[in-house]
Amino acid sequence: MFWIICIVMALGIALLLAAPLLRPAPAPVAHPQIALYKGQLEEVDRDVARGVLNPAEADRARAEISRRLLSVSRTEQASGTAPAWASRAVAGVIAVVLLGLGALTYLDLGAPGEPDQPIAARLAQAEEMRANRPDQAALQAAAPAPPPVDAPQDYLDQIAQLRAVVPTRPDDLEGWTLLSFHETRLGNYAAALTAQDRVVALKGDAATMDDLQRQLDLMVAAANGVVSPEAEAKARDLLARDDANVAGRYYMGALYNQTGRPDVAFRFWRPIVESGDASFHADLARAQIEDAAARAGVEYRLPEVKGPGMAEMAAAQDMSPEDREAMIGGMVAQLAERLGSQGGPASDWARLITAYGVLGDTDKAGMVWAEAQTTFADDSVGMQVLEAAAKSAGVAE
Repeated sequence: MFWIICIVMALGIALLLAAPLLRPAPAPVAHPQIALYKGQLEEVDRDVARGVLNPAEADRARAEISRRLLSVSRTEQASGTAPAWASRAVAGVIAVVLLGLGALTYLDLGAPGEPDQPIAARLAQAEEMRANRPDQAALQAAAPAPPPVDAPQDYLDQIAQLRAVVPTRPDDLEGWTLLSFHETRLGNYAAALTAQDRVVALKGDAATMDDLQRQLDLMVAAANGVVSPEAEAKARDLLARDDANVAGRYYMGALYNQTGRPDVAFRFWRPIVESGDASFHADLARAQIEDAAARAGVEYRLPEVKGPGMAEMAAAQDMSPEDREAMIGGMVAQLAERLGSQGGPASDWARLITAYGVLGDTDKAGMVWAEAQTTFADDSVGMQVLEAAAKSAGVAE
């Protein structure tokens, strides 16, 4: 039925375009000079009858008028319309070209064989995917086994000893922390998650955001990158504690991206992508956001990084204050000067706030944040980006 509809529509358009060529040619209209010369011949006959012209003069006049009449008749025949078969041939070529181009275009850009996908059905399907996705245990069971690790044998022997000893000491916080760390290094994410669960349980209310983020990271890693219902609950808990938490926003975006809602994923990821955050989760969002935007029907390109880049910001966090300032201080100053004189998008202001936060200059970060709130008061998306950067720098209320 789909192809029948397409062919009928294409033929209809081709017929509309070719209709002028298929119409019968209008009846020829005699050249005005032909009627004039015929009238002159009749006038010559009348002049002869009245005795105005003698027969010799009349013959000369008829000869001249006939010559002119013949010349006009030949000119009219040469400029006549094209034969009917030529017009029909052109119309047929137009129809074939339109049908061919239409078919080739659809085969290249379309999806032959796909059923109709109305928006309501797609939203319902995405909701069903989220509601019925496997739980954490099922995803871990289906995950591939970790690859062999190339590590010194003495290190592997120590880890084996740690695995044997720590479970016999259920309240040994340091032992469970070490076990979680080393299992992660070896790629045993399920075992690392078990140890991290125990760490969080032992710390109780004293568990930090870093502890909870590590637990969430291991849940997703152990599930081979899939955000399970249990991981979703952890991500929502992080966002309940801090609605700008980068890990929570990334994993919520990943959940919707995996279940047919790239538009929601884009909304979760855009603030952290444009905030200038240098975390692992922000880098993951940057790697996927353009594809999510394209599938959501949004034209989006990652903004050009102006000022300190992600690698520089990450490296600066491990340096002394003096080395850190020598590395990125000049770039921060250039960015601040440009924004002060020329202005710029919210993403550039967010990078400046983040840079000052990394440098520990919360006074300047707070001043930029205050000015940005006035500048972008009417830009809701820009304010989300700026607020995420301000919270990262510790200057948001």
